[in-house]
Amino acid sequence: MAKLYFYYSAMNAGKTTTLLQSAYNYHERGMRTMILTPALDNRFGEGIVASRIGLKANARRFSGEENLFAMVQADMAAQGALHCVFVDEAQFLTKAQVWQISDVVDKLNVPVLAYGLRTDFRGELFEGSRYLLAWADNLEEIKTICHTGRKATMVVRVDEQGRAVTDGPQVEIGGNDRYVSVSRAEFKNITQGHGRIELQQTVLPLGERP
Repeated sequence: MAKLYFYYSAMNAGKTTTLLQSAYNYHERGMRTMILTPALDNRFGEGIVASRIGLKANARRFSGEENLFAMVQADMAAQGALHCVFVDEAQFLTKAQVWQISDVVDKLNVPVLAYGLRTDFRGELFEGSRYLLAWADNLEEIKTICHTGRKATMVVRVDEQGRAVTDGPQVEIGGNDRYVSVSRAEFKNITQGHGRIELQQTVLPLGERP
């Protein structure tokens, strides 16, 4: 029986790498998949999902207004059976789109694997993540480490001096020069102005940004 899976983490945990590896495993067995990615960034070209370690694949871009159930259903009508649907940057799904990908599972019997961040730089849930946490059949955390050595569960947005930015739009494209994964304790420390982050100047690919 098909299920809806949500794999969540802070940044730099390898979400997109895991997605691409899973998609490759399907292809290696002669099974057809679809990768969906939000149309928020085209730095690697339109319809490309890329990981920090250099893996990449073609994907279908979607806006916040598109019906993902209709997109998958139309693809199956034109191309035949789908064995799995993958969603990159799933935190950017709308509430309606999370319901639509649950319909892909329930009505089309196609498993959906969604990968994304759980919270933003203020510690608030993204819309897509909120409803995936509520409605997914299976939840799995992909772990990464804070610079303190603790498990990183949160994301800090920082300025050029490595100090926390606590105001601004929820979505702002950036990589290691703008976002750092930290533990909850370090998130409190940094956002309360008691410390700063040593920045890395490596820009992350599309699949690993908040």
